[in-house]
Amino acid sequence: MKPSVPELSSLPKDLPVLAVIGLVDPPEGDWPRLRGMQYASLAQATLARMIVHGIAAVATVQIFLGHVMLMALVGWAVALAGALYYGARYDKTLGDADRRRMGRDEVNAQTIAAAIIAAVWLVPILFFAPIGGYQSELQLWTVLAMLMTALAVIIPAVPMGTILFSMMVGSVAAVSFGLHGLWQSAGVACVFMIMVSVGTIEAARMFLASRVAEAGMVEKAEVVSLLLREFEESGADWLWEVDTSRRVRAVSPRFAYALGLDPEDIEGKPFIQLIAGPAWETGHFPASLHDLAERLKRRESFSNLLVRVTIAGEQRWWELSGTPKISDSGVYEGFRGVGSDVTEQRESADKIAQLARYDTLTGLPNRLMLTESLADAMRYAEQWRTRCAFLMIDLDRFKAVNDTLGHLVGDQLLAKVSARLRELMTDNELCGRLGGDEFAIVIRDASDLNQVATVAKTVIERLSQPYEVDHHTLYVGASVGAAVGPRDGSTVETLMRSADLALYRAKDAGGGTHFNYEPALHAHAEERRQLEFALRRALERNELLVHYQPVVSADTETVLSFEALLRWNSSEHGLVNPAKFVPLAEDTRLILPIGEWVLREACAEATRWPDHTKVAVNVSGEQLLDPHFASTVVSALAMTGLPARRLEIEVTESIFLRDATTARATLEQIMGLGCSIALDDFGTGYSSLDYLRKLRFSTIKVDRSFVQGAAQKNPESLAIIRAVVAMAESLGVTTTAEGVETESELDIVKALGCTKIQGFYFGRPMPPEDARLLFSPRFVERRRSGEAA
Repeated sequence: MKPSVPELSSLPKDLPVLAVIGLVDPPEGDWPRLRGMQYASLAQATLARMIVHGIAAVATVQIFLGHVMLMALVGWAVALAGALYYGARYDKTLGDADRRRMGRDEVNAQTIAAAIIAAVWLVPILFFAPIGGYQSELQLWTVLAMLMTALAVIIPAVPMGTILFSMMVGSVAAVSFGLHGLWQSAGVACVFMIMVSVGTIEAARMFLASRVAEAGMVEKAEVVSLLLREFEESGADWLWEVDTSRRVRAVSPRFAYALGLDPEDIEGKPFIQLIAGPAWETGHFPASLHDLAERLKRRESFSNLLVRVTIAGEQRWWELSGTPKISDSGVYEGFRGVGSDVTEQRESADKIAQLARYDTLTGLPNRLMLTESLADAMRYAEQWRTRCAFLMIDLDRFKAVNDTLGHLVGDQLLAKVSARLRELMTDNELCGRLGGDEFAIVIRDASDLNQVATVAKTVIERLSQPYEVDHHTLYVGASVGAAVGPRDGSTVETLMRSADLALYRAKDAGGGTHFNYEPALHAHAEERRQLEFALRRALERNELLVHYQPVVSADTETVLSFEALLRWNSSEHGLVNPAKFVPLAEDTRLILPIGEWVLREACAEATRWPDHTKVAVNVSGEQLLDPHFASTVVSALAMTGLPARRLEIEVTESIFLRDATTARATLEQIMGLGCSIALDDFGTGYSSLDYLRKLRFSTIKVDRSFVQGAAQKNPESLAIIRAVVAMAESLGVTTTAEGVETESELDIVKALGCTKIQGFYFGRPMPPEDARLLFSPRFVERRRSGEAA
């Protein structure tokens, strides 16, 4: 039976001297197992040790025969035989030590047996040598030296016995030589004893090192064998092997299964023939199969080579790895490798690639594929000194459809838009979806710049036609921004940025139009960026102001309330028009912290006015749809101490386009606090009056465009104001005419029945200290005098 070896993970990294001798068992490494391998060799060397000791004993008897009594020599010989017998019997019990762990008790017992034998050999030195004289002592030492050397050679694995024997015999011999004045011989005995001990230790170390190395190789071989078996049995991969003629040898079961054939039908067949299918006859191999054949021909190693194969008439994908087999003499013997069928993974990878480059909703190329196509178009333009173009498309009024009819209808509408775009494309154009309601077109060759305008115009006209979606007739338009490369950008990023700026300009112009990129647009964007950066720091720098415009009674012309209006005096840009920075604040959602600040400032200022005077604060859609807005109102009222009845929140109709349900719920919470709600810019946007029925507005504000039209006797404006006033009266709601600037405008809105008036005629937006002056006794008295006059 082959001796077992320790596990690879338990082999020690170092072989300390004391551990090699057997005096200690270090914690690192399985030393009980190694000790078993050491001591197992004793059983194999028992006979040789007995013979060596026997020869030495015969020589010793001959040396002292005639000097020492025969009975003493016989008695010593019998004692030695007994000690050797005892040791041999014990050593035989260690014959299986290499297959188990050897305990410390066994090591100690064997050491004792060795010590007994050494003690017997001390008798001739101590008792026989003095009788035999100088010559006999030297002869005895020669015999003992030969015995020590023989033991070191016979049992190198177990140094403890040899060292113990050498130390006991050598030291006693050296002392004996010294007592007889033989100092040179004593020194020789000491040196020889040490040399034997050191040599024995080194021999034992070499023995253990060789066993450790052997154990490592055996363990690795077992691991490799186990891995190969698991590899074959896993059912996923298989082994393949070909000879120098590239014919299959040593067919594994898994390989035969992968080919769909019996092993005996595969053995000796050309490897390429087995996997080429009909291509073997025609010679028209797929590129990957041709690559495999070339690598085998050139005897070139390969790894994870993807090969298209034909198995039983079906196209599949294999992943192969292989390396040449070289004999010990350096002769090429063929190829050996592993393979696996990765058809499903390949198909999944293709699907993933499809998903990564195409939009799942519309089936159009997505942003990734659009950018790749644009990069390819720019390379083409650079190579052939032509132009390419990138068009960004944004749907007009799509958000209203999405918010009012739901995302399901919105998605169906996007799918129809995509179908129309796809119909318009030629081989020179690629359309895709960037995300949301944004699409794009890459024009590969745009040498004719008129083509860009033509494509943009065609897209706008086609997308603006009505859509039938889920029993709804929907109208959306399109805005297009275009940039031409490399004129408007030398990289994909800059060209897309230029098209985006052009699209922003088209949207800013009202939509339904097309704009090309101009350098001025970049300057405008940079200005907007700087303005946004300054606006973000406006609150910290105390650059924001609140001005107040009075709202008066149409009957008495006394101040009933003030509308709080935000102003910005930037340290970098000076006075910034609200029409410029308020939309910017809404786009960047800075309107939330700014609006909260305005609300607190307005409430705090209103506490300085007479108790009957209200303050009206405009609220944007971003604020109203914020889930914490009602809490913000409560906080502002609590911090300032302003009664809720004196706060009026102004909203526009547009908020009901975004999320009517949330907007109504928030306004109902605010009305529940006791605040009033005013509807601003009535009649200019939202076409439904349903929200008037569901919400109790306190005031409807008539837009200044209707007021100006009425002053000019415009019949439509007159009719609208009369209708609004009549509706407000029936709902129990007051009306405020906005933008009254002249006396004629004042007279007409009074005649039409508006209950409140706001405009430059009664006062421009003013700082808070000027607003307070309107309530001073001197101003009130002066106004009364003017009325009397």
